[in-house]
Amino acid sequence: MVEVPQDAIEERFLAATGPGGQNVNKVATACQLRVDMFRLGLHPETWRRLKLLAGSRLTAAGVLVLTARRYRTQEQNRADARARLAALLGEAEKREARRVKTKPSRSAKAKRVDAKKGRGAVKAGRGRVAVD
Repeated sequence: MVEVPQDAIEERFLAATGPGGQNVNKVATACQLRVDMFRLGLHPETWRRLKLLAGSRLTAAGVLVLTARRYRTQEQNRADARARLAALLGEAEKREARRVKTKPSRSAKAKRVDAKKGRGAVKAGRGRVAVD
């Protein structure tokens, strides 16, 4: 698991939308988490996968921007943003399974050719019937 240093994270609280009544208009509850990804020192493969997963949430300067506004309180939104960051980094760390090349056996090749010949014979039999 990647350890995220506190000095690489910047939190801002914004006015959220959605449920909450007048509280939405008064209190900045949405949490915007900005993480400088270059400060994390990620492995190049992990960095490549992270760029694919993050998409437009990753700026050209290498800052990941996550906005959490699902909940009505700052604390819940802050926890949600940090959980989403941890999930994204965990997903980026997973390595793809290597594909193991396989070769069809001689009998498998023979069965395939026999099946093709059988289908060809069926199709050849579909032509016009010649009356002799």
